[in-house]
Amino acid sequence: MTPPRLLTSHALNRATLARQHLLARAPLTPVDAVRHLVGLQAQNTVPPYLALGARLDGFDPYGLSAAMEARQVVRIVSMRSTLHTLTAADARSLLPLVQPARDRELRVFRSRLAGAEPDRVAARARGLVEEEPRTMVELRRLLAPAWPEADPAALAVAARCVLPLVQVTPRGLWGRSGQVALTTLDHWLGDRADPVDGPADLTGLVRRYLAAFGPASVRDVQQWSGLTRLRPHLEALRPELAVFRDEQGTELFDLSDAPRPDPEVPVPPRLLPEFDNLLLSHADRTRVLPDAHRSRLWTGNQSHPVLLLDGRTAGLWHHTREGDHATLTVRPFASDADLTGVTEEARRLLTLLHPEATEHEVVTEPA
Repeated sequence: MTPPRLLTSHALNRATLARQHLLARAPLTPVDAVRHLVGLQAQNTVPPYLALGARLDGFDPYGLSAAMEARQVVRIVSMRSTLHTLTAADARSLLPLVQPARDRELRVFRSRLAGAEPDRVAARARGLVEEEPRTMVELRRLLAPAWPEADPAALAVAARCVLPLVQVTPRGLWGRSGQVALTTLDHWLGDRADPVDGPADLTGLVRRYLAAFGPASVRDVQQWSGLTRLRPHLEALRPELAVFRDEQGTELFDLSDAPRPDPEVPVPPRLLPEFDNLLLSHADRTRVLPDAHRSRLWTGNQSHPVLLLDGRTAGLWHHTREGDHATLTVRPFASDADLTGVTEEARRLLTLLHPEATEHEVVTEPA
């Protein structure tokens, strides 16, 4: 049997960046991009817009915002039991597949439920949130009387883990937003006829992941999805997949017709938001995140916005606004970093973030 072909670190980096539309911005609509990327990490409200701004040609943040108002995309807890922006169709099809991650979260709180059965808690919560959208504070207050010995916070978490609860607008809208208020996905979407284009089973989920994040190992797929025991699903797909190995000998799977560019293709600088999908969706993140820099991306459980140079994490950035003056500050990790093109990319981002500012300044801090 012919051994799997080697993918160097450079080749792996370029292949993943191509799937992520980070080699060149793509002429996609926001909804089509969210679908291709299998959702966007969305712990905070602005990062999904910045993630698409780095990936799409001519991106208009109001396009994504309008799709959210039209209920074509939603903000909902999904992969890894974390908040994502997903298409409505993917929300309906993905959530049952990744439910085990939310089940694990629920087990953490079981001891604080004092005998309250999660299904009964969820049934009561469903009535409350479908009557009108509720905040988590309201859910705690309204659920507590039925189970006075349980921790009210645990009751609300149990409802969130069992029910598919969507954050209703204006939360997440560009330039507006609002507090988190929840209702069920079915109630929010109603009987709208979204295209059934989501994965019907775990094998379909694996294909979707590889299209957006491949080539990837079994552990990579499991890291992204929050699921375990996915090897049988990859093995079932093996006859139709391309198989490689990385420089450490790890077996990598990929769609046969997926793009795998020349490893030497140049990569433009990119400024990515905190919690960007690119940095969270592999067990081995060295294809884009050198181990030496990994700890610099986090303060506690808060991720920082990152600078990509030559396709790899090479610094951090932040922005400020004082009156009509908006500033984006870049801090590379190395004093000799090649910052060619960074100013242009930073000004593009400042225009997205602060279109009404009359002055846009880019500052580089010493490493």
